[in-house]
Amino acid sequence: MNKKQIILIGGGGHCKSCIDVVESTGEYEIGGVIDVKEKLGEKILDYKVIGNDDDLKELKKHYRYALISVGQIKSAKLRIKLFNLAKNLGFSLPSIVASTAYVSNYSKLGKGTIIMHHAMINADVEIGEDCIINTKVLIEHDCKVGNHCHISTKSVLNGNVNIGNECFIGSNSTCVNDLFITDNVIIGVDSLVYKDLNEPGVYIGSPVKIKL
Repeated sequence: MNKKQIILIGGGGHCKSCIDVVESTGEYEIGGVIDVKEKLGEKILDYKVIGNDDDLKELKKHYRYALISVGQIKSAKLRIKLFNLAKNLGFSLPSIVASTAYVSNYSKLGKGTIIMHHAMINADVEIGEDCIINTKVLIEHDCKVGNHCHISTKSVLNGNVNIGNECFIGSNSTCVNDLFITDNVIIGVDSLVYKDLNEPGVYIGSPVKIKL
């Protein structure tokens, strides 16, 4: 079976993890990485940097599929910019699921979302576009995650948590059942979210408090 040709847009540390996940699927062949001009010809793991953002229009003639492989912590702005650029150029932005992850048949994944190794997505979960669901994340039944979110390593979303757009949930954090988290919220590492967060901002602690 011929593998689908895909390019990765963004060549930092997160790109390395994306490479490993994409390879694990057995479905795609990585044609190269898009990064800054200064890195043209360099290798990220086994894959060359074959161009920068300005080359994407030409590369679209050769590659149908693309994945945004820039990381996201404080802001989703760069991922959003690159996602919209690729989308407007006509690239197909598939959801990618690691071979070691579990995604329920009763869940939904948006375009360009990546599910990293050993993540578990249970029944009736909806995840938006261009999200990172990182290593060992657990998302329980009936949760909703908006667009351009990063749920970081070993985080837990218990049942019926509703997260808005452009949010970051730090590593090893826990959200208890039946929560609402508005857009543009950042949750620090090792945090406990036990009540609705209706105001954008940075929250830290166990239980979380807004950082002034």
